[in-house]
Amino acid sequence: MILTDADLQAIGLTLRLASTVTVLLLLLGTPLAWWLARTSSWLKAPIGALVALPLVLPPTVLGFYLLVAMGPNGPLGQLTQSLGLGSLAFSFWGLVVGSIFYSLPFVVQPIQNSIEAMGARPLEIAATLGAGPIDRFFTVVVPLAKGGIITAAVLGFAHTIGEFGVVLMIGGNIPGETRVLSVQIYDHVEALEYGRAHWLAAGMLVFSFLTLLTLYVFQGRKRRSNALSFGG
Repeated sequence: MILTDADLQAIGLTLRLASTVTVLLLLLGTPLAWWLARTSSWLKAPIGALVALPLVLPPTVLGFYLLVAMGPNGPLGQLTQSLGLGSLAFSFWGLVVGSIFYSLPFVVQPIQNSIEAMGARPLEIAATLGAGPIDRFFTVVVPLAKGGIITAAVLGFAHTIGEFGVVLMIGGNIPGETRVLSVQIYDHVEALEYGRAHWLAAGMLVFSFLTLLTLYVFQGRKRRSNALSFGG
């Protein structure tokens, strides 16, 4: 058998983590992207910098501080324990929290760029027709920013699939609970099982390439469609 039971378990856990994180990121990141795209508050720059911080911050640094925050003496750890939820550190939901922070810019920025690109005119027209704020968001913003939302979902999912430093710091290496695919590859390499590591690593390489290829093809078709619409 090419893949062991532990490999399949790690793949299943990784897909579950990426799916959960992507859904939560879209729910949390879309309003944040909307605010960043529309606000003129002085807080836009510092909050935008915080959102983008994982792009330049070493994953182990982010993972370390999240681990401290989730620990028994950390603010998040004390909150979850007071609610009877226990500690998030070294748990699946701890990985979810860490992955949300680490993949946040990959979801927020494409949506923010799409909202900024559409301008204020469509919203002003909808307002003159009597559409309320919520109605304008779902009938104007979401359809016009659909390309950015799809891009955000794909990038958020793919980025979560490939995480290593953050998930290792927060979750450790617990089979069936926190041992995701990237950690499983690391285990194979440590055990000098390069053949097994190759199958998993090659699978991730192909997945990443096909994901980006699909995204570029989609964006190219969208640009051509917009150009034809504008030309017409």
